[in-house]
Amino acid sequence: MTAWGGWSSLTIDAAAETHVGRRENNEDAFLLDDDLRVYAVADGMGGYHGGEIASALVVDGLRAFVERNAADDEVTWPYGLSPGRSFVESLLTVGLRAANRAVLARRRGELARMGSTVVAVAMDGEDAVLAHVGDSRIYRLRDGALQRLTRDHSLVEELRAMGAHEQPEGIGHVITKAVGFSEDTVPDVRVERVLPGDALLLCSDGLSDPLDDATIARGLMRRSAREACEALVRAAYEAGGSDNITALVLRFVKAR
Repeated sequence: MTAWGGWSSLTIDAAAETHVGRRENNEDAFLLDDDLRVYAVADGMGGYHGGEIASALVVDGLRAFVERNAADDEVTWPYGLSPGRSFVESLLTVGLRAANRAVLARRRGELARMGSTVVAVAMDGEDAVLAHVGDSRIYRLRDGALQRLTRDHSLVEELRAMGAHEQPEGIGHVITKAVGFSEDTVPDVRVERVLPGDALLLCSDGLSDPLDDATIARGLMRRSAREACEALVRAAYEAGGSDNITALVLRFVKAR
């Protein structure tokens, strides 16, 4: 049981699935901890085994930071609380900034180019605190309608925000923010109230790139989080996805 957050009338059906895809190694990693009510997907990059190391540092570092606070230890935070943020929002922000510092500390030699994207959810009662860095995504399915809850930190999205109707070729996977790129990296954080019947999908771009919204929505309509994960990963692979593929699904059910 966590040491924070309010009472919730919802139970969480959570599952995750990762697949190497058509790559030689899997640079994705995920965190699924129902006791801590913290969930994350990280997509590493950087050549050699740098991507695998970076994504593992992110999810392991986030879990360790949250666990220390859940145990009510006298923890010294490496960064201060964020003004105007709840404790759980600050917890997730500081946990990911600490993970960013851990990746930066290992960027030496053959690991000098490593980094990672990340999406994370921490539950605070019936509020889902969402955080992300890079182009991994969080989607919500509510009443059959799919909505993306994160905006990619990518050159494509920056150009789109500036009103560009056409993008130059070859920039589809150019990200503008990632864990391990800068000491100043801070995740985008927002809070969304969850409702009975909602489903959240945390995924790497190996899943979101080959699938359209309709296919993602159909996958999330499966009866269980496990079935949804398996269906989505299989669909991304069958659609020709060449990257590692990871899905983590949270389905919210009214407690009896």
